[in-house]
Order: sequence, then C-alpha cells, then structure tokens
Amino acid sequence: MQSDTRRLISIIEQVAEGNYSNDIMEFTKPGYDDVSQRIAEAVGMMMVKVEAREHRLEQLIEELRQLNQRLKDNILKTVATIANALGARDTYTEGHAIRVAAYAVRLARRLGLPPEEIEHIRTGAILHDIGKIGFSDRVFSDQDIRASDGLLLEIQKHPQIGVNILTSLDFLGPAVDYVHYHHERLDGSGYPCGLKGNEIPLGAQIVSVADCFDAITTERSYQKGRNNTEAFAILRKMSGVHLAPDLVEAFIQEIDENGSLTGQQYSADVAADLQALLVRDLDGLP
Repeated sequence: MQSDTRRLISIIEQVAEGNYSNDIMEFTKPGYDDVSQRIAEAVGMMMVKVEAREHRLEQLIEELRQLNQRLKDNILKTVATIANALGARDTYTEGHAIRVAAYAVRLARRLGLPPEEIEHIRTGAILHDIGKIGFSDRVFSDQDIRASDGLLLEIQKHPQIGVNILTSLDFLGPAVDYVHYHHERLDGSGYPCGLKGNEIPLGAQIVSVADCFDAITTERSYQKGRNNTEAFAILRKMSGVHLAPDLVEAFIQEIDENGSLTGQQYSADVAADLQALLVRDLDGLP
C-alpha cells in the first residue's frame, strides 16, 4: 500500500513538472483503493486538459508567427515597390535596384556567405537607393548640367534619408546598415559618415561593388554605358582606394564566368525577382 502511494506521488510529481505519461492511468484500474483511483482519475483529466491547452497555445503561437511574417512581407513589398517606382522619375533608376541586388547576391554567394547574410545583402541592395524618393525634380532632370555644390549635397543625403525611412523596420536587421553605408569608401572619402576600411560592413561593400558596376554599364543621358571590359578596368582603378580589391576581383571573375544582366533580361525578370525577395527564395536568384 505504501509502495503504491509512493509510486502514485512520484508520477504526480512528474506530471507537475510537465512530464506527461499514461502511467497515472494504471491507478484508475480495479485493485487500487478508492482514494488512489479518484486521485489518479482527477490528475489524468487535468493532464489531458493541460495538454490540450498547451497544444492550442502552440497553434496560436504558430498562427501569430505566420501573421507576423505576412505583415513583414507586406511591409517589405510596399517599401520595395516604392523603391522600384523611382523609375517613373528617372529612367536610369528603373531596374537599377533589382540588377544591383542580383549582382550583389551573386558576389555574396561566390564569397561563400551564409544564406541569412545573403538575404540581408539582397534586401539592402533592393532598397539601397530608396532615399532618392526625397530628391527634388532637378536631380532627376535629363539635362546634362554641371552638378552644383547644393545639388551634390542633396544627392549625398540619400543614404541617410533611406535609413530614416527604414529605421523603424527592425526586422530588416543589417540590411539597413547596407543602405546607410553603400557610398562609403575604403579611403574614408565616401559619405555619409566617412568610414574607412573594415569600418564599412562587408554587406555594404558588396552592394557598393554591384552598384558601381551597374552604374558604369548602364546608359544615361550624360554617359554611354561601358562594356564589361571597360567596366572591369574602371573597377580596378577604384580597387584599393574606393572598393575592396578582393571583392572587385571576385566580382570580375563572377561576371566573366556567368555574364552580366542586360536590360532585356531585367525587364523579363522584374516581377519574379520581387516575388522571390518577399518569399526569401534564395535558390531562384540569378
């Protein structure tokens, strides 16, 4: 009798610690005294109800996680759409962000970075010029005019404007830093903070290389797009001063082996690439 009581108490203690089992049901069977049976039945019912509530809580937590992810994706979709809409004001900007994102991801993959970091780089690249939404119309003018000091100052504000837009979206993580620092240079002559060398986050340096290459190879009202060979020569001149030499060489090797993105390729892939951004499907990237 005392042995059964001690075993029953031991099982109840395990249930109290969250270690549920059907051992308690043994004491509901004939052969045990009435008190032990009633206690076992009560504990068994309590255990079933607790397990049911815990299961429901797990379901609610998963539903909340999915809703939270959906909310993040919708917010990111809105911001990415705004960034892409800059093309309505500037023909050069149209498609630029998505091409830079594709180039940046290819370079990040070549460097062997982990998938989560590649995703941050991709997001930062997609949004790197979102601060240009605050530009005046004169910045987007198609006229070949000499940039005044005031105009240059306005242009140099776009990384900080981008951060101001994105800073409350804490789920973007380091991608916001890549937006902030993508115009910093190794020698400290960049903007907006004048960071030097390794003070510049790697993700921002990767976006910078991709940004420079797309700028060099894209037609503008005041500049003819260069071919890959010419672009490589320009990147190498910037190497060690503005851009990290190892990133430049890795990028050149990537483009040599797998090619650059043409306007036609971009036009066909915009919708798919934006959708891939939202579902974080890294395997589908070029």
